[in-house]
Amino acid sequence: MKISILGCGWLGLPLGKYLVEQGYYVNGSTTSETKSFALQSAGIHPFLLNLSPEISGEKITEFFDNEILIIAIPPRASKFGEDFHVQQIRSLIPFLAQSSVRNIIYISSTSVYPELNRVVMEQDQTIETSGLVQAEKILQSFSKTTVLRCGGLMGYERIPAKYFAGKTINTGQIPVNYVHRDDVIGIIESIILQKKYGATYNVVSPQHPVREDVYLKNCADLGFIEPIFAQPTEAIPYKIISPEKLLNEIKYTFKFPDPLGFYYEV
Repeated sequence: MKISILGCGWLGLPLGKYLVEQGYYVNGSTTSETKSFALQSAGIHPFLLNLSPEISGEKITEFFDNEILIIAIPPRASKFGEDFHVQQIRSLIPFLAQSSVRNIIYISSTSVYPELNRVVMEQDQTIETSGLVQAEKILQSFSKTTVLRCGGLMGYERIPAKYFAGKTINTGQIPVNYVHRDDVIGIIESIILQKKYGATYNVVSPQHPVREDVYLKNCADLGFIEPIFAQPTEAIPYKIISPEKLLNEIKYTFKFPDPLGFYYEV
């Protein structure tokens, strides 16, 4: 089976490497000529493509000459605005319309949900002004697209406490919605094997410890300076993302069901 991965970054590159190891033929895109060597080393066929926001590069048609497309590009809304990512996705449609792509897996985010102070399911309201939500709709109206709304992607060098070492924070009692990169890769493979296309899934670890417990565990295990946990002066909104639909329909067994047991590399 042939697969294209648009965006071989922190998730896309190890995903592509893993799929190659499982016997898939993988095309992968990068914006850096230097990084194309890393793709080649992983057995991925590299393509230099840019989406700024229109797609450009060489051999675009050849890149999309696969059965499955995985879109794993960061939206960068904080830098370019919400509409930038929407324009990126729209620019793909003419090429997809002429391609052999039949199924799409789109990496979205649980940031599409507002803080509802409760457990959140896929059918709950989303933030309609979110570029991710608009991108989801564009792709779902075009093809049988599976949307994966991922929680905070962690693992390896992405360590929660690293970003708060020594800082004062008042969100220590807020539950986390994290998922380990290895589990996202495993879930994507499960969707491909089971042909679960045309659905939307929350992709988060089943357990939701509070931030304070996660950060202190990271600090104890990896030697970071502990944050200072202050009491908030008012209630802080939160959400607990449920992966129940994923667990019921995909039957995936998480390698890291509890963020307190995530694997990291310092």
